[in-house]
Amino acid sequence: MSTYSVSSALDLAREGPRSSRIIKLGRVLRVRLVGVVASLSWLAFGMSCHWRADIGDWSRTNEVATAAFVISGLILVVALAAFWSQRAADVVQRRAPWLVLLGIVLAVWEAVTAKLGWLPLPFFPSPQAIVEVYTDDFPKLLDSVWASVKLQLGGYAIGAAVGFITGVSIGWSRAVGYWVHPLLRFIGPLPATAWLPIAFFAFPSSWSASTFLIALATGFPVTVLTWSGVASVSNAYYDVARTLGAKPSFLVFKVAIPAALPHVFVGLFMGLGASFAVLVVAEMMGVKAGLGWYLQWAQGWAAYANMYAALLVMSLLCSGAITALFRVRDRLLIWQKGVVKW
Repeated sequence: MSTYSVSSALDLAREGPRSSRIIKLGRVLRVRLVGVVASLSWLAFGMSCHWRADIGDWSRTNEVATAAFVISGLILVVALAAFWSQRAADVVQRRAPWLVLLGIVLAVWEAVTAKLGWLPLPFFPSPQAIVEVYTDDFPKLLDSVWASVKLQLGGYAIGAAVGFITGVSIGWSRAVGYWVHPLLRFIGPLPATAWLPIAFFAFPSSWSASTFLIALATGFPVTVLTWSGVASVSNAYYDVARTLGAKPSFLVFKVAIPAALPHVFVGLFMGLGASFAVLVVAEMMGVKAGLGWYLQWAQGWAAYANMYAALLVMSLLCSGAITALFRVRDRLLIWQKGVVKW
């Protein structure tokens, strides 16, 4: 090796740590810049609340502006902390782009509704009108949320349990599949809401009828995906278990069901979305409490701000339920972490 090559290699070795520090500093600067932009977007939202007088009579404008300024300050503090804390840098890197978009959307929303009136009232309420609903109508909204949660959890739990048991039975037993499979072909393609007249006639109360509809919407995807999971288990697993002296019950509970759990959770996710769609319709058809009932009541009074507030709460509930189900899946299927990349 020539003298020039040796010296070049030594120079690169000396420049390596320095270049890595420069790259790291550049990343931190980019993260902090995005955080500062997010802070400015929320600052713009707060300033838009005081830009000019509201065209409507809303009493929460000052509170909304103060909350926007506080959020802007918190984002700025976290962005500055990215210089010293890797955790803060990770938080800013994940959340800042969405915070930028949300601040801009809220500022534009405030301008075109409360300040300029480009969108007609009451169909397009301002942000402070939504906040008023949460502060002034909180007891009624909370009662509706609690009623919907009880109805949703009951119907979903029943549908998931029945669907799981039915799916395992069809996948394991040909005799059960012979009798149940035609029923699935008949009931499955029909939306759960099509059974409304029969449900309200067959059940003694609107609450029990709504529970049945939610369970029906949940049960079909859970049944089909569980059945598919059990049926797709490799015969080699059963052969190995039988060689070791496993009984049929062991094959079902220790081989078939664990191997089918990934399919089961897909069905649970699909059933969760279907159950929320049916929940609104079911609560509009006779239930005297719940978010669906609240939406119908708000629509009757042309209280569109209340409708949007209830829809936002419903989306948060659905998102929270999906997040909880993801965590349960990750806990139960932790053995797949080394096999499947989530």
